[in-house]
Amino acid sequence: MSNICILGTGYVGLVTGTCLAELGHAVVCVDVDPAKVERLRRGEPPIFEPGLEPLVRRNLDEGRLGFTGDLGAALRPRDLVLVVAVGTPSAPDGSADLRGFFAAVDEAVRLRAAQSPEGRLTLVVKSTVPVGTCRWLQAMVGARLEEGRFAVVSNPEFLREGCAVDDFLRPDRIVVGCEDADAAAAMREVYRPLTERGTRLIEIDTLETAEMIKYAANVFLATRIGLLNEFARLCESVGADVSALAEAVGADRRIGPAFLKAGPGFGGSCFPKDLAALTRFAAGGEDGAGIAAAVIEANERHKRAMARKVAEALGGSLEGRRVALLGLAFKAGTDDVREAPALAVALAMTRAGARVVAFDPVAGAQARRECPAIELAGSVTEALVGADAAVVATEWAEFLAIDWAEARLAMRTPVVVDLRNMLDARCLLRLGFAYRGVGRFASPAPRPILAASTGPADRRPFQRFEDQPLAQAAE
Repeated sequence: MSNICILGTGYVGLVTGTCLAELGHAVVCVDVDPAKVERLRRGEPPIFEPGLEPLVRRNLDEGRLGFTGDLGAALRPRDLVLVVAVGTPSAPDGSADLRGFFAAVDEAVRLRAAQSPEGRLTLVVKSTVPVGTCRWLQAMVGARLEEGRFAVVSNPEFLREGCAVDDFLRPDRIVVGCEDADAAAAMREVYRPLTERGTRLIEIDTLETAEMIKYAANVFLATRIGLLNEFARLCESVGADVSALAEAVGADRRIGPAFLKAGPGFGGSCFPKDLAALTRFAAGGEDGAGIAAAVIEANERHKRAMARKVAEALGGSLEGRRVALLGLAFKAGTDDVREAPALAVALAMTRAGARVVAFDPVAGAQARRECPAIELAGSVTEALVGADAAVVATEWAEFLAIDWAEARLAMRTPVVVDLRNMLDARCLLRLGFAYRGVGRFASPAPRPILAASTGPADRRPFQRFEDQPLAQAAE
């Protein structure tokens, strides 16, 4: 069992700390927000992540997991693995803002030095940081702690929001960059419960290589998404089907099927931020990071195309139209709306004169703070009443259960723009809807089936339909 202190209780810090406790380690997570600490002590995670809350509660009850605002107390164990999971958001110029990261590490090392323990401090960087940051940390920590009393390790995270718990407990691989034999041994002990199950531990003998691996992985994945979305738009222009294209291309062993799904573009806390940071710190070199920069621009271009797709489905103008936006989180399974394509589409539609009424099962409040112009509905039903178009922007499973036969009676104009290609297009066409997907065929826009709404009295009520399978709509 290792004594582990986690700095930061965001997505990465909270999932990492909770899962390390689940593996049997003694873990204390530190955060500067007293209200957040108290909430976590009650077993109430401040983020939505499937499977996380029961793990937090169990490990709290069994005494392996704790939360505190007292950093000094958390640093007292003789031999300590200090995991830094402090956020590194994008600065206005696109670079990684490391002020909070360095401030947290400096305070921790200062307190550790003042305690003068005899043991060793293994400083593990989980935060995504520019290449070279761990080397700078070595010098910074070395100014406070004697040589031999500490080591710096780069241990990048590869957690996907919405399935982060499973990603941690059943990872594809674990990457550890370390140049100190004792620290390497400490990291093997931390991850021994996973390596004994067969997880591959990749040990890298240079800090810079481990740091670069994180950026390389995200650029590869973002590029696959961007390239497939580009082909989706090309498919639309020639009458091809991107889903069939992706299946055939993904069958090539050299390519594989993962991350080959057309959609509204990538978002979240990792891909946009990390690609921007990579292009920024690479800009000083001779060659830069041209491919990463091109992927960023391609993704922004694709999101703008999604907003135009909605306008085209409504005859070219959004002025005065009511649009039901289904989904706000950047992906299903999370309440994270950072860089969410849905918000980019919503903002573009409101600027074009549309009234956007949105529903998301968990991300509504967060989205409203980011985009005050949208209206929030309490249900799918409420969002669809009187709508000129329904836009599916996040692949929540409950959207598959919509009874579109009932929805057609409630909507002003039966138009569906499916930015996730998750609905049964043939079923919708049989019901009289105009349907547009991404990289799929488009049908003509139908005529309105209701008079323009002048107020609540004009809205046509209908029964709840969230739990009825889509297939039943055609029966």
